Amino acid sequence: MGGTILVICILLLIVVGAVISSAKHFKGEGGCCGGGGFVKIKGDKIKKVVAVKTIYIEGMHCGNCSARVQNALNSLENVNAKVDLKKQKAVVKLGREATDDELIRCVEKAGYTVKNIA
Repeated sequence: MGGTILVICILLLIVVGAVISSAKHFKGEGGCCGGGGFVKIKGDKIKKVVAVKTIYIEGMHCGNCSARVQNALNSLENVNAKVDLKKQKAVVKLGREATDDELIRCVEKAGYTVKNIA
């Protein structure tokens, strides 16, 4: 009887730990997607903005995901992106003409899905 209670207590602790970890993950506070630490955000200032586009993105679950998308977009020449994890979107300032297809390919190459570009 005592062994059964001990096993139940251990399992209960494991489940509670998993729930706490999952809650952090879904709030964007836990490490995932190969993360677990801080990801440095890249980006340059643009001297003259010629267009601003909003990209609605699926598949981002945490800060590492949004940083990955932001860094991918910012790796394009004359592009400055700011990703909002909670709103699942990126606001992209362009210092040159860029097609929607170019932006979509960039986000998809990072491993995410573009729902819409406005």
